Amino acid sequence: MNDLASTAAPGRTPYAPAVRAALRRAAPALAAYAAVRLLGVTVLAVWSAANGKNWHTLLTARWDSLWYTRVAEQGYGYSVQLANGDLHSDLAFFPLLPWLERGLSAVSPLSAADAGMVVAWSASLGAAWALYATGERLHGPRAGMALVALWAVLPVGIVQSMAYSESLFTALAAWSLYCVLTGRWVWAGVLASLAGLTRPVGAAVVAALWVTAVLTVRDERAGGASPRAVFRGRHRGMLTGVLLAPLGWLGYVLWVAARQGSLTGYLDVQGGWGNGFDGGIAFGAFIWHQLSGPAFPAGIGLVVGVALVVWLYVRGVRQGQPPPLPVYGGAVLLLALTAKGYFGSKPRLMLPAYPLLLPLAVGVARWPRTRAWLVIGLIAAGSAVYGAFWLNGSGPP
Repeated sequence: MNDLASTAAPGRTPYAPAVRAALRRAAPALAAYAAVRLLGVTVLAVWSAANGKNWHTLLTARWDSLWYTRVAEQGYGYSVQLANGDLHSDLAFFPLLPWLERGLSAVSPLSAADAGMVVAWSASLGAAWALYATGERLHGPRAGMALVALWAVLPVGIVQSMAYSESLFTALAAWSLYCVLTGRWVWAGVLASLAGLTRPVGAAVVAALWVTAVLTVRDERAGGASPRAVFRGRHRGMLTGVLLAPLGWLGYVLWVAARQGSLTGYLDVQGGWGNGFDGGIAFGAFIWHQLSGPAFPAGIGLVVGVALVVWLYVRGVRQGQPPPLPVYGGAVLLLALTAKGYFGSKPRLMLPAYPLLLPLAVGVARWPRTRAWLVIGLIAAGSAVYGAFWLNGSGPP
């Protein structure tokens, strides 16, 4: 286990100059990220026009984005009873994105839906910056650039441009973990709490902070430090950060529980959507159904895909990633693979698991620049085409 304390800077540079310097270093990566996303939206616009659809509607007013917009405009309390008896309640959607949509639309000419897209686009750049900073800190600038590029060109990367919560959550989670890496525990706790107000998987960020804090205290105690010295020395603020981290996630879950009149209220709401966690039994049955029927090639693709993400996770652990990254990435991966509903959503649910891409980023960073950019460019083109095809077809449920 890497000693986390060794990744924290012994002193602080002035805040504003340090931020400007960090932004200058990240600027090429952010420009590359913006170019990939622009390509994706452009291809989507052309494809949608050819199909008689509107790219703007696909990004802002379909699927989950409609639910977020409705919460922003009307608050919670809307539900739909399906013919099979399932009850879809808007309480399934965590509140930070609709709060931001409501706030931005209140102070601008933007509708709540357009505000959601602006938040997503802005947050995706914030997430890209955090990914660059993380890769740069651990493996150098080229790894930071590669990590950003790989996240941008994921097959479901178009979701980063939708009025969904994935970009916002990834930005908050990635900056929270970066703050842990640099010893800024209070900021880490605040950002983790906000991530917990964004998506249910915010619990993964909390787990990363808590496990890292326990390991850090253990290492310090093994080195002879007293508990008081641990919390008053270079890890000042750790306890505050640890206590702040779960407040957002826990606060919303308890609010739903009180509103539903049941301690398991949020789980009941998810159950109405056909969601929940069963240890992967339903997903395994789904894969077996594909393998044993005419959709055999799709089943093989699912097996290969799951094997790949698990291999990437193990590879990252073996490369010695600092504790918060494998804890967070593993928790996101586990929650995505063990969810029992909406199997087509699993790639989207794994989108925030950026630590899985670090082993690939390290490898790409060692390539000659021309080869690296050629490969990334080709993948970006393929991702743009796939994203356009996906959103004009089934898209995110």
